[in-house]
Amino acid sequence: MPDTDQALWRDLLSAVQRSDPGVCRHWFSEIKLSGIESGVMELVAPSRGHVEYLRRECMRVFTEAAVEATGHLLGVRFVTEPTLQKSAATDGAATNGHAPQPASAIDELTFSPDYTFESFVVGPNNRLAHAAARAIVDTPGRTYNPLFIHGGVGLGKTHLLQAICVGIEQNSPDARLLYISCEGFITRFIECVQSGRMDDFRHQFRDVDLLVIDDVHFLAKRDRTQDEFFHTFNSLYQQQRQIVLSSDAPPDQIPDVEERLVSRFHWGMVAPIEPPAYETRVEIVKNKARNRGAKIDDDVAGFIAARIDSNIRELEGALTKVQMLASVDESPVTMEIARSALGEERRKEPAPVTIESVVDAVTAYYDVSLSSLQSKKRHRSIAFPRQVCMYLAREHTRYSLEEIGGYFGGRDHSTVLHAVRKVGKARQTDEHLDAAIRRLERELTGSSKPSGE
Repeated sequence: MPDTDQALWRDLLSAVQRSDPGVCRHWFSEIKLSGIESGVMELVAPSRGHVEYLRRECMRVFTEAAVEATGHLLGVRFVTEPTLQKSAATDGAATNGHAPQPASAIDELTFSPDYTFESFVVGPNNRLAHAAARAIVDTPGRTYNPLFIHGGVGLGKTHLLQAICVGIEQNSPDARLLYISCEGFITRFIECVQSGRMDDFRHQFRDVDLLVIDDVHFLAKRDRTQDEFFHTFNSLYQQQRQIVLSSDAPPDQIPDVEERLVSRFHWGMVAPIEPPAYETRVEIVKNKARNRGAKIDDDVAGFIAARIDSNIRELEGALTKVQMLASVDESPVTMEIARSALGEERRKEPAPVTIESVVDAVTAYYDVSLSSLQSKKRHRSIAFPRQVCMYLAREHTRYSLEEIGGYFGGRDHSTVLHAVRKVGKARQTDEHLDAAIRRLERELTGSSKPSGE
């Protein structure tokens, strides 16, 4: 790149960072300025996934930055190196009288360059799903088929699905991949039924090496689509083609889905993803900041992780707020900036709730011993206080389901999840239980005001 182009690119990138630091990524340094022709600035990105991200998230900010950096009204075009070569070849073919042919299209989802295995933060909440995803990249169709990943919104399911696609594409560049939302599958099915092109539909979904469908729970109540998906599943499975599915709920908790599909979802690996514990959230914040080329210290990362405990998307949103305020103030990201961005003034933090304080409060209230809670006893006088402990520990401590289960006698995460859901649901209809939980929560948090008021 000539010196003048390098200087222009640095000016443009600085303008982007000032305008919208939330969209910035560390790999922006790999983008190259190809040139300016006919009022369009052409920027070459490392891969198709990078181009799709830039087109989807950055077109406006790059266009405005190009105008600011050059002082001229310009458009921006993002391409990959192979696209440039293909365009040149197409131009040559056109001069020889051969017009380019349009490619067939399908509502595929695009890969984000943010979603790779290298950028995925592994913790107790997602270790099984991550390990299974890694394994099928090495031996697709043979290790865990299907792989069914389930968990709440914003916990990393889509990240793993795209990492699988990227990994298999890197290992086998000629592999035929189809990554699509369940809604896309349904829409395509309806279109092909109405137009009498079911052969096209079956070719597109069955002649692939990897089929990845996000949010498969949307199959609920769609009998004809479920029937077609059943046959698609069978065809791929019999050919040892890899199937990867994600859902907000485990297979047997998706309402109105045929039993034969639920059974097949269990043929391979069903892997849950739970909300991340505090330590994992800290690493996620630090990882997201590195990916954006932002510098934050451990205290700021810890503060954001402590404030946001629901899901990764909200963590990312909080980080964006902090970055934006720092950019407006033209300041480094400091604790003061973070507190201001997230709406918290400096104040004395309450003592954190510990697993020990939960046990002390519950054992005193229900008159049971810790040894009983950690035992294998299943009598209601022991089992229910144990479930209350698990519920409060999950709600008010940083421990994962696995860690809580291990503390209470080596129980697995599904036992803890069942306890959390049972107590939470019971609170909604049992006034006495709700009052007891509120009392225990006030004792744990040191609040004199009943929760919910």
